[in-house]
Amino acid sequence: MQNVYPDYYPKFRCIADQCRHSCCIGWEIDIDAQTLRTYRSMSGEMGERLKYSVTRGKEPHFKLGQDERCPFLNDRNLCDLILFGGEEMLCQICADHPRFRNFLPTRTETGLGLCCEAAARLILSQREKTKLLITGESEMENAEERALLTFRDRLFSIAQDRSRSVEAREEMLLELCGVHLGDVAQWVPFYLGLERMDEAWTERLNDLDLVQNLDVSPFLRSMSLRETEYEQMLVYFLYRHVPLAYKDGDVVGKVAFAVLSVRLLRSLGAVQFARCGSFTIDDQIELARLYSAEIEYSQENLDALFDALC
Repeated sequence: MQNVYPDYYPKFRCIADQCRHSCCIGWEIDIDAQTLRTYRSMSGEMGERLKYSVTRGKEPHFKLGQDERCPFLNDRNLCDLILFGGEEMLCQICADHPRFRNFLPTRTETGLGLCCEAAARLILSQREKTKLLITGESEMENAEERALLTFRDRLFSIAQDRSRSVEAREEMLLELCGVHLGDVAQWVPFYLGLERMDEAWTERLNDLDLVQNLDVSPFLRSMSLRETEYEQMLVYFLYRHVPLAYKDGDVVGKVAFAVLSVRLLRSLGAVQFARCGSFTIDDQIELARLYSAEIEYSQENLDALFDALC
């Protein structure tokens, strides 16, 4: 079995209490069976805290407290479970986040999700073309998997062709798949119809009404030396979502989703630039984080988008 990950993956480090959008706030955290057995076997003060702080039932999870904080997130924004017994005390979801994994017949592909601001900064700050690192060996052949990954390599080649603008590369990807997306503004009602968690996301989407009458050329000129941010986004979405087509066969929907996501994020950046007169890398990271949290981490939203784009 092969293990695959982007070359920036080993550099990731959680920034813990320095994080402005802690993954320990606002998320219902399910607890896997093995960790639950460990928690229930514990005694003493921590055992009592765990007994009180974990729900019982079919899908046990931590009971969120005031402001939807995990009960083990202390007033310094550090995890009391880690402080008590190290990272081994974490349930599987907490230990993995913001990592994701795609399982194919001969390989497991691992990456970092943009919903984490530290991961987003790492990904979007990369200036060099992203490369995939492979360890281990495959002991079997799978023709469908090989065809899908070969096609994705072709998508990567287009997405990373720096002799063309990122917008031109996006158009080439759509042409390759026979897709026409239309204007980003046309997709705003659809996005507004999806499940939304953060009111800030609703405000951002409503701002896109301004794009139709906006001269985006000043924004594009300001981003001419930062095109790699959109290239890295494009490669990230292709890496994360195209392998899902192995199960459902919808390669076209996955490629269209990657392009639509980048175009929507670019449009949001243009609106912010028009309003504020600037658009920093921190602004870019926040937009990407918000988009990923609202869309990629809601299976219902993802499925709705894939169905619409198919």
